[in-house]
Amino acid sequence: MGEDESLRELYEGCYRRIVGQLFAICGNRGEAEDAVQEAFVRAVEKPRRFAQVDNPEAWLRTVALNVLRSRYRRATRFHGLLSKAAPPPASTAGLSPDRVALVEGLRQLPYEQREAIALHHIVDLPVREIAAQLGVPEGTVKARLSRGRARLAPLVREFADDAEEVGHV
Repeated sequence: MGEDESLRELYEGCYRRIVGQLFAICGNRGEAEDAVQEAFVRAVEKPRRFAQVDNPEAWLRTVALNVLRSRYRRATRFHGLLSKAAPPPASTAGLSPDRVALVEGLRQLPYEQREAIALHHIVDLPVREIAAQLGVPEGTVKARLSRGRARLAPLVREFADDAEEVGHV
């Protein structure tokens, strides 16, 4: 099998999954798609290097996360300069109300906590792998998960309470 066919199969097998994982982190489907596409472009640009990777999906996810981080830092600087500008709306077309509420809740968390929660609970990575991908100690990942869950719990409960009220009407 040639490099092109192998990459095409990888794309078909994991593109949507990685986009979904990154969407949980950034809250914007377009941003998630762009970051994953950029990761695939980088794989195509350096086929020999990519062929030596042990876990291609993890490599693509790491590259896409780095792209998101870079864009997040740039956007943060930009919004600092234009503090009166409203943030762009998240694309939520076609998503269930509970998923929209979860993503909205995640968007209210600091980026590092959001990233840790998405990688652990959506990507289903163990703490050890998250620490390796993010380049931080395992204790840092555990702290981010704990703090993020604590901040997210009331937001998710609020949605559950709202859903129950609607069901009784």
